[in-house]
Amino acid sequence: MKTYMAKTAEVDQKWLLVDATDKIVGRLAAEIATILMGKHRPTYTPHIDTGDYIVVVNVDKIKFTGKKWQQKEYAWYTGYPQQRIVSAEVRRERKPQLILQEAVRRMLPKNKLGRAMLAKLKIYAGPDHPHTAQQPEPTELALKA
Repeated sequence: MKTYMAKTAEVDQKWLLVDATDKIVGRLAAEIATILMGKHRPTYTPHIDTGDYIVVVNVDKIKFTGKKWQQKEYAWYTGYPQQRIVSAEVRRERKPQLILQEAVRRMLPKNKLGRAMLAKLKIYAGPDHPHTAQQPEPTELALKA
């Protein structure tokens, strides 16, 4: 019996549309990361990008559990002597799409393939997106509330 290994030319990548309204960040990010990697398919191959494209809308209406809006902090280095630190509440007001993008990015492989997978994730704060020509299929993810 031989093991099947997918080839990049054989992979059929679909476009999926996800509405993030009232979805919990971590649960949604875990399912998105699984789909981006292609682990939801029986033809999953670790060194080939077998995942689908995902368009996420209404990410400004996403939820955290507990007191994470006040207590969770995002830190990054600017090149100057100190780090910038901002709470999740402030990040939601300024750039809500970064909350979900960072959660998904940290669940993907840390290499060139992971960066290519993350490029297939399109996140928008409102209900509109410019990917209607690709005809994304509406999909329900993270149904546990």
